[in-house]
Amino acid sequence: MYVIKRLITMVVTLWIIMTLTFVIMNSIPGDPFASDAKSLPEEIVKNMRAKYNLDEPLPVQYVLYMKDLLHFDFGPSIQSKTRDVNTLIAEGFLPSAILGLQAMVVAIILGLALGIIAALNHNRGLDYLSMIVAIVGISVPSFILAPLLIKYGAVEAGILPVASWGTWQHTILPTIALAVGPLAIIARFVRTSMLEVLSQNYMKTAEAKGLSTVYIVCKHGIRNAIIPVISFIGPLFASIITGTFVVEKIFAIPGIGKYFVDSIFNRDYPVILGTTIFYSTILVLTLFLIDLCYRFVDPRIKMTSGSE
Repeated sequence: MYVIKRLITMVVTLWIIMTLTFVIMNSIPGDPFASDAKSLPEEIVKNMRAKYNLDEPLPVQYVLYMKDLLHFDFGPSIQSKTRDVNTLIAEGFLPSAILGLQAMVVAIILGLALGIIAALNHNRGLDYLSMIVAIVGISVPSFILAPLLIKYGAVEAGILPVASWGTWQHTILPTIALAVGPLAIIARFVRTSMLEVLSQNYMKTAEAKGLSTVYIVCKHGIRNAIIPVISFIGPLFASIITGTFVVEKIFAIPGIGKYFVDSIFNRDYPVILGTTIFYSTILVLTLFLIDLCYRFVDPRIKMTSGSE
């Protein structure tokens, strides 16, 4: 019953996002054909507006827009004459997915390690060092870190490619730029959670039995300390996804984020709507799957609502 309710909530949430995106886009001043209107005959501009249903009343545009979405059709791109929005998303999804997943894996693994090390060395040198790294990571946004990585890691050191896409080396710098912030936040969460877990009686009992610290932490500590972190993975995933918009543009990566940024400058409404809805769908599905993961991490958590 809980899963069904969550599925219904997910569908309603996506509908609200689609509607709000449509309303906001149509509320923005300007016209995607404003520049063409100065150089092309009025009749041609009128035909171009009719092709994208921009000459219809707003309610009619909304109905046509939702009808296309039900068929998973995001429509043609205004700027790209040879590719529609579905094609752009299909082409850009793989680079964006690789970059986002790599950043997630790096952030989770290194964040867990840094948080555990800080907790096990509470109020000692490694604890202070770990938290300094975390504070710096939180303070420096990805769009500031990315140019610094290009300058010192690519241009001056010449170790890695400056930009573009092609080999795994091209993914290293953008992955670092995306992962540092989430990594720092995870480290702080894990440190706080692990300190609480280490103070529990069952941890002290295991230590009194003569079990090694590594065994106690791996067997009992991590599983209990990671539960609060799981609840943060959804928003974390959202921050990484939105972060790829700017990072992909900076590193000239042909992903969905780059198409999204370009579409804003070009007022390519179908691309803006399509990429926003696509990313929103991924985010909502991720939050749904994370809710289901709670049951597997901690069997004490029931998959029921409060009234049940």
